[in-house]
Amino acid sequence: MLGINVTNKTSLMRYLALPQPEDKVQCMYIWIDGSGENLRAKTRTVETVPKDPKSGIGRSGLNLPIWNFDGSSTGQAEGQNSDVMLHPVALFSDPFRGGSNKLVLCETCGHDGEPLPSNKRRTCQQVMEQAKEFKPWFGIEQEYTMLDTDGHPFGWPKNGFPGPQGPYYTGVGARNVYGRDVVESHYRACMYAGVKIAGTNAEVMPAQWEFQVGPCEGIDMGDHLWLGRFLLHRVAEDFGVAVSFDPKPMPGDWNGAGAHTNFSTLQMRQPEGMKAIIEGIERLGKRHAAHIRAYDPHGGADNKRRLTGLHETSSIDDFSYGVAHRGCSIRIPRQCSDDGCGYLEDRRPASNCDPYCVTEMLVRTVCLNESG
Repeated sequence: MLGINVTNKTSLMRYLALPQPEDKVQCMYIWIDGSGENLRAKTRTVETVPKDPKSGIGRSGLNLPIWNFDGSSTGQAEGQNSDVMLHPVALFSDPFRGGSNKLVLCETCGHDGEPLPSNKRRTCQQVMEQAKEFKPWFGIEQEYTMLDTDGHPFGWPKNGFPGPQGPYYTGVGARNVYGRDVVESHYRACMYAGVKIAGTNAEVMPAQWEFQVGPCEGIDMGDHLWLGRFLLHRVAEDFGVAVSFDPKPMPGDWNGAGAHTNFSTLQMRQPEGMKAIIEGIERLGKRHAAHIRAYDPHGGADNKRRLTGLHETSSIDDFSYGVAHRGCSIRIPRQCSDDGCGYLEDRRPASNCDPYCVTEMLVRTVCLNESG
């Protein structure tokens, strides 16, 4: 299943097997670029194994310092003032280099320390701190599509289409499943890195898959999902496969891709929590338009192609909820209805959403009871 641009990985492994000095650690700094969707990364050497992402802030030679990059090349600055600062915020083990090497998720900030417009993490963290007494939990079901190097869905006939949807969801067998090698490799990479991956499955459209991250409390949801996305892109790169998070990668009678978000508060999870779930859903209904604007990077334009009322979606213009109903804006899982407590599933977020924006909006609306 290797693409035409894949190099010889056997040669790479010869070099990765070379002994690494104990006082040298490779740290790959990772950040979200100006698109609000794409990830960038670069690596530096540090002299001790970092334990805390903020342990090296400053210029005193500590092991994980603030770094910078050329923001004019990522849509985040102008050429005459192009330095953008990288502030480490979360640490993960590096499954590609192994050993003590690390992946470092970063916020992007100006020289004054203020977050860039594309940095949605800062306000999300502030909101999570305000609502910490609610103990908000999240789980996101991240759908995506594998593409060949020519941009065509991976495994699809080059001059036609596969058979109609039906046998592909949770499918098994070479006629029904495309790209499982990538999925299994990504799953193990997430586990090694420390990403809270909860599961995976083939989706309704062929070459479309889903991985789930959670449960995570507060800001961890955004951190872990963004790292899960980075790992997916990086693993697929090794196989010569591209990954698309476009909410409607193929027009026509094919399912789109979402980032269904499971959400609960402590009260919802406790006995008789269904009352709190319904109250939360009613608050969400009053701010439907605001949530739609926050649920993709283009203010709802991407989701408009996906939320048509067809293919297991609600209409983008209407708000609805129901038990076990995948055509609603909000689904109450059947088990939660039977138990009288649990969580709700917001099915509106697009696959290319910023999880910081989605989780922040849910907490603002449901926990902090914001309106407008």
